[in-house]
Amino acid sequence: MSNHIGKKKEPRLKLSVIVSTYNNPLALARILENLKAGTKRPEEIHVAEDGSNEETQQVVKNFTQSINHHCQEDKGFRKAKILNRAVNACQGDYVVFLDGDCLPHKQFVNDHLAIAEKGYFVQGRRCFIEEDQVNPLLQGKTSLPRLMLSGKVSGLLKSFRLPKPIVKVNRDMYGLLGCNLGVWREDLLAVNGFDEDYEGWGREDSDLGARLYNHGLRRKMVYGRALVYHLNHPENKRDQLVENDRRLEATISSGKIRCNNGIVKATHEKKRHSSNLNTD
Repeated sequence: MSNHIGKKKEPRLKLSVIVSTYNNPLALARILENLKAGTKRPEEIHVAEDGSNEETQQVVKNFTQSINHHCQEDKGFRKAKILNRAVNACQGDYVVFLDGDCLPHKQFVNDHLAIAEKGYFVQGRRCFIEEDQVNPLLQGKTSLPRLMLSGKVSGLLKSFRLPKPIVKVNRDMYGLLGCNLGVWREDLLAVNGFDEDYEGWGREDSDLGARLYNHGLRRKMVYGRALVYHLNHPENKRDQLVENDRRLEATISSGKIRCNNGIVKATHEKKRHSSNLNTD
């Protein structure tokens, strides 16, 4: 690992945060409050709800800052589909993805703005709050510093904001996560967003990362900045993981950049390709 220095300063960016959520209104409310109370607010917030839950809708309505709310019928794990809808609606130059089980640090947005650089996407890290401490934390009965001191946080070294970020630049598949991920919107559109063929938990984020690599980008794996605190919970069903692993391996081996079933669907992709061939 090394400090990434000499980064060319980007012009003022309009940053969009997309929070993906599913039936977790208490955590969503805390996430939105943390974003609101941060040292820098994002220009826009999108809530991508993989289902339709009245409590979640009420959290969005109660929030004082304007939020773009995207939801779909609950037909199982279809996170890629709702994320694409949110990406398509974003107006920001730069998009940061945040899972609905991760609390952002107060410097979260500022840190992502500082680290953003053309030619790269950014993967922030996370520490983990023990599952039996999640509700007390969300209900205000305990605090993050108290949990850290009492040994209730694992990955503790990833919980501290350092004086300078430590950045590892690579093109590895290890550690690709859809949470705490910063990507230029133009790059997301270039690879056609998430592949909606991924249904059921797992690998839709790795597939996106693989295609961003194929597009020519490198990853900044960042430690000590852009911190999030993961709220541990029971594992999701992984009944589609074998198929999703197979699909990911096909993406890696083929070197493809654009997926067919992304923000733009395959039928439109064919029309676009045909129009390019029919130029005079």
